[in-house]
Amino acid sequence: MWAQESIFLDFKLPTATTWFYFSLLLAVALFFKFSRLLSMRNLDLVSLFLPVPGLLLLLGPGGESIWGYVWLMGASGFLLVRCLLDLALVRRPALRPNLDLGGLAWLAVALFVSLIAVAVKEPTRPDLAEHKNTQVADSVTRGGGRLLDRQGVPDADIWAARALAILCHLAVVVGLVVVGWRHFHDVHAGMAAATFYLLLPYTYLLLPHATVLAGQWHHVWPMALMVWAVVVYRRPALVGLLLGVAAGSVYFPLLVLPVWLSFYWRRGAGRCALGFVLGAGLCLAYLAVLAWARGEGLHNLEAVLPMAVRDWLPSWGEPAVSTPGPWQGAHWAYRVPVFFAYVALMLLTVVWPAPKNLAHVLALSAALLIGTQFWYADQGGIYVLWYLPFLLLLVFRPNLSDCQPPPIVPETDWLTRWRRSLGRLLAALLGLRRPAVKV
Repeated sequence: MWAQESIFLDFKLPTATTWFYFSLLLAVALFFKFSRLLSMRNLDLVSLFLPVPGLLLLLGPGGESIWGYVWLMGASGFLLVRCLLDLALVRRPALRPNLDLGGLAWLAVALFVSLIAVAVKEPTRPDLAEHKNTQVADSVTRGGGRLLDRQGVPDADIWAARALAILCHLAVVVGLVVVGWRHFHDVHAGMAAATFYLLLPYTYLLLPHATVLAGQWHHVWPMALMVWAVVVYRRPALVGLLLGVAAGSVYFPLLVLPVWLSFYWRRGAGRCALGFVLGAGLCLAYLAVLAWARGEGLHNLEAVLPMAVRDWLPSWGEPAVSTPGPWQGAHWAYRVPVFFAYVALMLLTVVWPAPKNLAHVLALSAALLIGTQFWYADQGGIYVLWYLPFLLLLVFRPNLSDCQPPPIVPETDWLTRWRRSLGRLLAALLGLRRPAVKV
């Protein structure tokens, strides 16, 4: 009897290629507008799958690795242009998915359960043992750590990373639904974005489980915080706090801070900056205390920091020899013009367009996160989850011209009241006399 019951639990995880084809077919059935073949929605539907062939090439033999990065660079360039063109797309026709709200919700729940099954299913990892691409295999060891211990039992750290990745994916999904409900005034569009997020192969290829690309939870954690920053965009201090925590955990959320500060110009930019400093400071302090409690001193930081700096800043020299990516083996000077072009784009986003609305913030944030793929040395191009939720919000967004930061009214503003209360308290403690009030 037990042997018969075990048949229903003997499921096998699909390969990356199988998931690519089936997710593409299902996405076309759900979101493709057959009555408007030349619509922007159909172009976006196809373009969201553009990086997948590059990722699949990285799973192939070692000779195809360089072509995988070339494909990823081309796909990233197309998506970058798409984000910049979105700044000119003001009128957006209402194109609903081909499935109603209840069907999308059911499919999203089913896909999320499948995501949990992918994380829980213990991998046998024959693909990594037989893989001929030593660069990608090295990146698995360097990025995901030790996958199995000597007895073949998954390491506790790997299980914790899987659980945290699942929770971060859930936060992204819920955040997309809330953005559609609160800011798009269309919960159907938010559910469509959430379902599409769970349907795309990147969510499964970049799990911290045993796939060759072996993404970790920190690919999703900062994006979850940034999605919820969009949810609470009317509160600049809270937005800065979320961005600060994200940037204190991983570096790249710092790159979108100029866009948010220009969005809040004269309407809470200082509060956003202070919240960012507070969030980043608290996160870094927590990491320092955690490292001290684990007995990790500054010598570990001195060993890791030079490699990380070389991957992020081209002026610090060439990437490490073991760092796979499009820049491996190239002189560091070739990355400098690309890096300065990115800095110029970042400075341009501060002053243009002005004033900004929420659609501009989404498009420019996605563009800046995509732009990092060109000059970041460590496997540049594979970090699709860094910008994927913003791309989905661009695809399903309506006209957001009215979504601007609310003006600060001193009479009802909480920070103004606190500042006045603190001033009166200090005056009372110092024995200062209040100025006379004119009648």
